[in-house]
Amino acid sequence: MTHVTAIIREAIAAYRARTGYEHIRPRAALIDMDGTLYDSMSNHATAWQRMMHEIGVEVPHDEFFLYEGMTGAATITHLIGREEHRTPTPEEIKRLYHRKTELFTEQGPVEPMPGAAEVLGQFQRHGLRCVLVTGSGQSSLINRLAADYPGVFIPGDRITSRDVKRGKPSPEPYQRGMQIAGVQPWEAIVLENAPLGVQSGVAAGAFTIGVTTGPIPVEMMRQAGADIIFSSMPECAAAIDQLLIELQHT
Repeated sequence: MTHVTAIIREAIAAYRARTGYEHIRPRAALIDMDGTLYDSMSNHATAWQRMMHEIGVEVPHDEFFLYEGMTGAATITHLIGREEHRTPTPEEIKRLYHRKTELFTEQGPVEPMPGAAEVLGQFQRHGLRCVLVTGSGQSSLINRLAADYPGVFIPGDRITSRDVKRGKPSPEPYQRGMQIAGVQPWEAIVLENAPLGVQSGVAAGAFTIGVTTGPIPVEMMRQAGADIIFSSMPECAAAIDQLLIELQHT
């Protein structure tokens, strides 16, 4: 038995002990977008920081990585509530998020995340239906999916910030993804790169893969409950075939 196989089997055993599921039959992969499919999180963080600076609120750049998965409205409400001790109006939230979107777009296009296409290819080869589950409403990226990852996501197989009342870390986004795919929690795999997204996947009952593609420490992903953690998408790609085999043989 290889070291990777041992880690995978240990992770599956811990997942079964936590959930009580006797059988795991992956039929769907529920996949985050920013920091997972696209190397976009630094640009998002810069856009958020600049937008908040424009209204006189200073927030460290890397702090925004911790809010990945929250809806834009939730992020704005949290920060203004914390810094100005008030609740922004719906009109203010809409205006500020529009400005954040402008600042993101001004930085130019981002690249697909290295290793992401290989991971998606493995999901498809194992017969898993791929569903996008993102806390973003950034149409400039969402509209690129068909071109950058052709044939992976069926039209309509996506949950964005516009489709949920509660964003990550609530389980709602991934529960909605499961509904679209027509699967139960033990038939779903979640792929995430942020603690809030990991918490959402775990709360929804899915086997949750954490990938540290940004400055978030591994320990935070572990504390969020990730069932297995990879240091990059290429590392995930190298192990995902074995992981799917082991899951399907459980």
